Amino acid sequence: MRVIFLFFLLLWNTIVCAQKEINGEPFDLKCEYLTNPIGIDTFEPRLTWKLNDDRQGALQTAYQVLVGRDSAEIVDNRGGSWDSGKRDRSDRLVVYEGEPLEPLTRYFWKVLVWDKDGKPNASEVAVFETGMMGSGYWEGAWISDGHDIDDPSSGYFRKEFKIEKTIKYARVYIATAGLHELSINGEKIGDHFLDPMYTRFDRRILYVPYDITSSLQTGGNAIGVVLGNGWYNHHSLAVWDFHNAPWRNRPAFCLDLYIQYEDGTKEVIKSERDWKTSSGPITSNSIYTGEHYDARLEHTGWNEYGFEDKNWEGVRYRSAPSSLIVSQQMEPIRLTQSFVPQKMQKFGDSVYVFDMGQNMAGVTKFIAKGKEGTRIELRHGERLDEKGRLDMSNIDVYYRGDKETDPFQTDIVTLSGKGVDTFMPKFNYKGFRYVEVVSSEPLELDEKSLTAYFVHSDVQPTGKVKSSSFLVNKLWEITNNAYLSNLMGYPTDCPQREKNGWTGDGHLAIQTALYNFDGITIYEKWLADHRDEQQPNGVLPDIIPTGGWGYGTANGLDWTSTIAIIPWELYLFYGDSRPLRDNYDNIKRYLTYVEGISSDGLTTFGRGDWVPVSSSSDLELTSSVYFYVDAHILASAAALFGKQSDYEKYTALSEKIKNAINDKFLDRETGIYASGTQTELSVPLYWGVVPEDMKEKVAANLNEKVKQADFHLDVGVLGAKALLDALNRNGYSETAYKVAVQDTYPSWGWWAVNGATTLLENWDLDAERDISDNHMMFGEIGGWFFKSIGGILPDEKKPGFKNIVLKPVFPDGLHESDVTYTSPYGDIISRWTKNKETVNYEVEIPPNATAVFYPPANVKEKESVHLKAGKHQFKLTVSTGML
Repeated sequence: MRVIFLFFLLLWNTIVCAQKEINGEPFDLKCEYLTNPIGIDTFEPRLTWKLNDDRQGALQTAYQVLVGRDSAEIVDNRGGSWDSGKRDRSDRLVVYEGEPLEPLTRYFWKVLVWDKDGKPNASEVAVFETGMMGSGYWEGAWISDGHDIDDPSSGYFRKEFKIEKTIKYARVYIATAGLHELSINGEKIGDHFLDPMYTRFDRRILYVPYDITSSLQTGGNAIGVVLGNGWYNHHSLAVWDFHNAPWRNRPAFCLDLYIQYEDGTKEVIKSERDWKTSSGPITSNSIYTGEHYDARLEHTGWNEYGFEDKNWEGVRYRSAPSSLIVSQQMEPIRLTQSFVPQKMQKFGDSVYVFDMGQNMAGVTKFIAKGKEGTRIELRHGERLDEKGRLDMSNIDVYYRGDKETDPFQTDIVTLSGKGVDTFMPKFNYKGFRYVEVVSSEPLELDEKSLTAYFVHSDVQPTGKVKSSSFLVNKLWEITNNAYLSNLMGYPTDCPQREKNGWTGDGHLAIQTALYNFDGITIYEKWLADHRDEQQPNGVLPDIIPTGGWGYGTANGLDWTSTIAIIPWELYLFYGDSRPLRDNYDNIKRYLTYVEGISSDGLTTFGRGDWVPVSSSSDLELTSSVYFYVDAHILASAAALFGKQSDYEKYTALSEKIKNAINDKFLDRETGIYASGTQTELSVPLYWGVVPEDMKEKVAANLNEKVKQADFHLDVGVLGAKALLDALNRNGYSETAYKVAVQDTYPSWGWWAVNGATTLLENWDLDAERDISDNHMMFGEIGGWFFKSIGGILPDEKKPGFKNIVLKPVFPDGLHESDVTYTSPYGDIISRWTKNKETVNYEVEIPPNATAVFYPPANVKEKESVHLKAGKHQFKLTVSTGML
């Protein structure tokens, strides 16, 4: 027993010592918000880290960043490319300041930090690798096949080469106008889907880097590339005119395969006229409708060395689709989750309907065996009709194509008759819960014949909400399902009917997005799309990217304020000013245009409170509020960047707009804006337009308006964004919570109790238009739980949650809440349980951060409490029933 006791004592001491050794150690090192990335095109990349230190008051008192080309040098605490020197600061985001970075070069880096006791700790060595960093280093040519622009099929391309030396590492860089799937020696490279991301192709093309070191072999090798149309060569007709996009052409690509040998030499295999091309089994592909696959046309082994390609044709040169070709520095789209059918129903001997149990953006893998030439349609949709068959009437309303030859949301598979055929689309995704399989011949299928895959930009989760309310938990879940379904390298409105990057949907859901997912790389890319699309006069389109549609009369402030709101929210959540700096001039041009058409400070340039329950809110009021928001953001950015004249100009403009709004729309006697709808009261409150001496009266009116509706919503998208926070911030948290968890019509909960697995587009389940079942424009609810029952808020003076504002609420009817947000500094945990009138509140502040806890109005304890990093507990006494 003594031996056993000593053993466990030794083990315990070892664990304790190990724990002590890692206190203060930096970890989670990232370059441009990516882990060990390749293809970095930025000359001044951002480097970030977190601190691993669970001690109370954990703090970084200094740091030193080392960057170099030699990993041994970095291990030895020397930075040949950059040594920041010891800096007595708590920063965890720094911008590279060393010698100019070279293209196509590996850089190793680490950070040393000094903890609260002045003890230094070093991180592990991380790496980033630069990309082309401009057009001058590309060696490959742009090539394509000779097919016509109206040919919807996929082109197949191949190239063989030999390797006779020992490889140190190898990379492929491939730029594509359209979509590509890359393979080497018969195997697909990587786990990305729908590469590269959609851009304004004539102004910016993305290239994708891949690490292919382990895919190459000594001796013969083969590269294979399949091209898809994507948004570049959009054939399918719809109201947005993508078939008339100015960039449209047959897909093409440019490829460089770099091999670094152990002997120090290099070799580049490039796209040139020595490649071969052929058509193949993908006879049609459309990002909007579906993919057609004929298994009889498969080229077995086409992407392997030694394949007989004598019947394949030569390729053709193409001019570069854009002069700007930049690296895809963002989280890719992936197949993230698989679903098996929850139910299968058979109709006769050739029709099957599969219920996947979850609405999603995705693809299906289909496995079948049948007669040669059997034609099978895989129809995808969100609803069933009264007979149990697929009903696409809610999502095909804007499709204008041929529903026989190019049916909407439908893959068409032709069987080979040579055993089991397996199909999954390469260049399309759909929005669906149900799949109807219709065969031209009798066909035997079962639940194993079909598998669905959830497809979206693979952003990492950063938030979690768990409570004693089933409805709260469910609303958080279905909001995230809708958000991910609408993240495809840019935020979309819906994954089926449109797939468009509606600007309004994007900024209305931005806080929900950032509380729940680490999405900065997606939004920085989308903001670049904004810059590409902005007209010289400053105007932006409703949808971004666009082929030309969206520059109408309603593409105004309540939608296209994305150019200001999203960089500002990224600044608040990440503490990173670069998105504001990158878009500063674009915000100015945008405001200059609006100011030019709104000389009195008021404007009707907007779309209004889209899809309200029944009320109608004043367009000039809501549009002018967003005019104020943009001017206020630009003034704040000018102050941040030391642009004094701009700060004075846009502060004055924002005040002019605010005064004009209040002079026209606010009745100071009654405290009512315009006609007093929920939207008209909540939008000025939420965005800070209400004069300080009128807030109490306006908030009381809003509270009364909501009570008159029996705690139901009567808002569209603008009111849905503002309502809950407007109530919660102004003393009516109980009212806000009752609205949030309302489960009868009209409410978010009404969707959930009626079986929705994603957010919907319309409050009315029986509406006849605007009825997508997977929409993100009402997505504020998912983020609101972090701000209310979690009470986790950023501090504008110390952004990025360097200082955390804690304002949790403890509403009647909710007994427990556990909310976690993974901030740039680490996990912020806000957890409480309620027992009668006592609340036990626990909060955890990550290392190197601080917080201020503000008890809610309905507790006896009133004093705010300043908190350092670590765990803290409070026992609070609550008065119930306050409205």
